[in-house]
Amino acid sequence: MAAPKRQDTRKFFENLSGAGKSIAVLTSGGDAQGMNAAVRAVVRMGIYVGAKVYFIHEGYQGMVDGGDNIKEATWESVSSMLQVGGTVIGSARCKEFRTHEGRLKAAHNLVQHGITNLCVIGGDGSLTGANLFREEWSGLLDELLQQGLINEEAARSNSELHIVGMVGSIDNDFCGTDMTIGTDSALHRIIEVVDAIMTTAQSHQRTFVLEVMGRHCGYLALVSALACGADWVFIPEMPPEDGWEDNMCQKLSETRSRGVRLNIIIVAEGAIDREGEPITSECVKDLVVRNLGFDTRVTILGHVQRGGTPSAFDRILASRMGVEAVLALLEASANTPACVVSLVGNQAVRLPLMECVQMTQEVQKVAFVKFSFNVAVMNVGAPAAGMNAAVRSAVRVGITEGHKMFAVSDGFEGFYKGQIREIKWGDVGGWTGQGGSLLGTKRTLPGKHLDKIAEQMRVHNINALLVIGGFEAYVGLLELSASREKYHEFCVPMVMVPATVSNNIPGSDLSIGSDTALNAITDTCDRIKQSASGTKRRVFIIETMGGYCGYLATVGGLAAGADTVYIYEEPFDIRDLQANVQHLTEKMKTTIQRGLVLRNENSNENFTTDFIYQLYTEEGRGVFDCRKNILGHMQQGGAPSPFDRNFGTKISAKAIQWITRTLKDSFKGGKMFANSEDTACLLGMRRRALVFQPVSQLRDETDFVHRIPKEQWWLKLRPLMKILAKYKTSYDVSDSGQLEHVTRVRPKESNTSSAI
Repeated sequence: MAAPKRQDTRKFFENLSGAGKSIAVLTSGGDAQGMNAAVRAVVRMGIYVGAKVYFIHEGYQGMVDGGDNIKEATWESVSSMLQVGGTVIGSARCKEFRTHEGRLKAAHNLVQHGITNLCVIGGDGSLTGANLFREEWSGLLDELLQQGLINEEAARSNSELHIVGMVGSIDNDFCGTDMTIGTDSALHRIIEVVDAIMTTAQSHQRTFVLEVMGRHCGYLALVSALACGADWVFIPEMPPEDGWEDNMCQKLSETRSRGVRLNIIIVAEGAIDREGEPITSECVKDLVVRNLGFDTRVTILGHVQRGGTPSAFDRILASRMGVEAVLALLEASANTPACVVSLVGNQAVRLPLMECVQMTQEVQKVAFVKFSFNVAVMNVGAPAAGMNAAVRSAVRVGITEGHKMFAVSDGFEGFYKGQIREIKWGDVGGWTGQGGSLLGTKRTLPGKHLDKIAEQMRVHNINALLVIGGFEAYVGLLELSASREKYHEFCVPMVMVPATVSNNIPGSDLSIGSDTALNAITDTCDRIKQSASGTKRRVFIIETMGGYCGYLATVGGLAAGADTVYIYEEPFDIRDLQANVQHLTEKMKTTIQRGLVLRNENSNENFTTDFIYQLYTEEGRGVFDCRKNILGHMQQGGAPSPFDRNFGTKISAKAIQWITRTLKDSFKGGKMFANSEDTACLLGMRRRALVFQPVSQLRDETDFVHRIPKEQWWLKLRPLMKILAKYKTSYDVSDSGQLEHVTRVRPKESNTSSAI
């Protein structure tokens, strides 16, 4: 009997037409890197679906003033915006819009252009103003009608105003979204400064007090403190306990006594004590000088944090959210509340705007439980930026939970050779910002050395294993767990944290190291595009890493504004190559006279980078010339990005907490025994959450020949990339955000210190 046909539940955006609709986009409030990427995505997606799209220059002020501030956007008008910081359409604080008369003028200007769909990119104040405008809309139209400024036909055809918000704020202070547009770029600026300061501080044995932005939200301070391994941090949400002055000075003194030559203290500009009194950077400096006599300097970062080019993460986030905003506007009805499009985990969501504004975020605290065992940590596979941050986090959280931590050098090869040593709190100081793998890492699999590895686990009494690495780490954990019947030493909790630039591990949407690699690709593409600014009609062909996995090429292409990306997962032939050349030929007739083509290193064994370069050169003769660039191992090197430092820190801490719980559950009768499949897991980001998955269950999801998962979430971004490059394609919107309510996370009680 034939199996029943699986129902196709996918929904395609071809059913959502923008014909006859007008969408306006504005940026308001403080600027944030990535706003331009969001504007670009809104404009191109809007035009793609057949809508008219307008810029509103200078935020709400431009809406109130009207005239030349409201201009129709074209496809070419958003070219070269992707890599520019700030907002090219301008942003301004507008007191007039806060008045009824100001909003009446704004309504009149929108009606004159037939604009009934508004995309607002800004902070909570900007979005609150947009919601009030929508609530008053019908009343404003009635007033305009009574004053004779519009006729009945205009009032009828513009009767509904739909609003979708995107949060552009470097503070990450908006409830309902994990990351606001601009936050990651601001962290890049902070970490660049901290990394530079650390070298001079070390030279002179200085203490540096850094003040970062965040009047009411300590996100930038807290995450940058984690990302650089600061000694102490002050944030508004968690005033330090009474007596913090002595505690901090004692901590700084202990650090120096271990031979560390510098101290870093990070202060959010809105930090307060338990009495509500401000804790300023100068006050902290004076305290350190008075109590310890350390040479101490203050650096206030200020508006540097808002400046510079947006990070790869912010470009991708803003591009995804811009497309999502247009979809939300196309699907909106009279009963749909004004919503915010955002990202929770790796999942697009739509949330009622006012629910987000009204709910305040609470800092979740973690309670630690003491339970002592021997836990080994190791790196396996190719090096990835952020591995060291993950090891540091694992070691320090493990020690905090009462375990004795062991470091295994050089992966499984070092394991069977006995390269195992105890690693202590001070041994991982300063590791967070360093690239590569300080433990050492190799691609060797354990399969041929199981007896020697089992012997080393017995000699060192290893009770649990944390493996941080790429595809070899995953295969290695499969081999160890499959050998538990023969070697009882492997009957211990084992968990893998994915760390590879290729992002090719089944069971996880993201891997430590891939964000740093994406930033390397994006930075290089920006420079290459800039090199063509004085040269007309030039196409660049760039080869990226990734093995058979096209993640870096695809997402890097989305962040860099590529015209075409060739990957293994989407087969292509000579006809596709010819069509791409023709598309670029047509593009050269417009005002955008340069092209960018990315090719994954293993996308096709015959259509090599040289072949594609030669084909484009020949077929484009007389229309454009070509250059090629193979990025190579620069994608693996360099200091880890703030995202990878933060992600590595968080995911490793969660892995160690899982190890503690599993050890406790598996320790019976004075013996450790863990042989169920759920005690050998991979910890991965799946859509919205970090999830522990038995590696044995992931086997069926893996293409072992090509070392990639059988299903990869980012393939859904490829049509989006093609749309933004002006290709006609089909786009599955069944995975787009649905309107849902904001939920509050209740914090647990704990006595966590402000020390990092």
